[in-house]
Amino acid sequence: MILVTGATGFIGRALVRHLSEAGQEVRVLLRPSPRSPRLPKGVPVEVAVVSLNDERGVRAALRGIHQVFHLASAAGQGRHGNLFTTDIEGTRNLTDAAKDAGVERLVFLSHVGADRASAFPVHKAKGIAEEFIRKSGVPHTIIRSTTVFGPEDHFTTIIAAALRSVPFFFPLPGDGRVLLQPLWVEDLVTALMWASQNPETLNTTYEIGGGEYFTFRQIVETMMSVVHAPRTFLPLSFPTMRALFVTLDPLIPNANISTYWLDYLAVNRTCPVDNLPRTFGLMPARFAYRLDYLARKPLLQRLQEALRLSR
Repeated sequence: MILVTGATGFIGRALVRHLSEAGQEVRVLLRPSPRSPRLPKGVPVEVAVVSLNDERGVRAALRGIHQVFHLASAAGQGRHGNLFTTDIEGTRNLTDAAKDAGVERLVFLSHVGADRASAFPVHKAKGIAEEFIRKSGVPHTIIRSTTVFGPEDHFTTIIAAALRSVPFFFPLPGDGRVLLQPLWVEDLVTALMWASQNPETLNTTYEIGGGEYFTFRQIVETMMSVVHAPRTFLPLSFPTMRALFVTLDPLIPNANISTYWLDYLAVNRTCPVDNLPRTFGLMPARFAYRLDYLARKPLLQRLQEALRLSR
């Protein structure tokens, strides 16, 4: 049986769906929450409701588990997230328990740029977590990804929402020239599954990304054409953008805006474009060809989907 942490995130949901379609038995680790878990519909999974910081609970959740996909992170939880608690201490608890449980492999999803010496909290937390995994003695594979995009992500959907809700202007962090390499979520999940089944990837770290480099400004320009919302760029310094995020967060119900989002735009997040095809034999999807999920649907279709979700 396979255990997946972070299964309610958009990457986790895609991974769980793929694992189920491949005939794998899946157990998902869900942190206690008053909200209903957002798991893939129609996918049979076992559920263990336990926090990564509950050592006894994590050990119980690992019974009968031979492989772990560790995707959980607090980066997307906004003001409710705690990188130290989830990404660092949570990873240490999980690896300690996995070692004692005899887990055959732990696949960890990290970020390109992960480094415990980084000045950016997200990259620093991932770097420390990687060190825990390497020193744990648990057979592992670490996949460092560039920015991942897909339905219900925390990247393109945020940009699209800003384009639709803010008239005339788009606030541009810095000068917008930071280089990104968007990776389609289905390509990432395929790489994760392939890596988990290949003995050659044991105790190895890989960096993967999409097949194209874009500046952040180019990404937004592409999305303007997709959502039909041309805007004039308004460059703002990163401190100003952080202050704006902190100010808007409590004013917009359920927005849960994460200032960590800006960390991904502070430095270039790229790797060689041939890493994915050379290592995993997979040609990455083109960014502009996979943004149809952002197109505004007809009103009747949106009402029908809302009614289905409310049942």
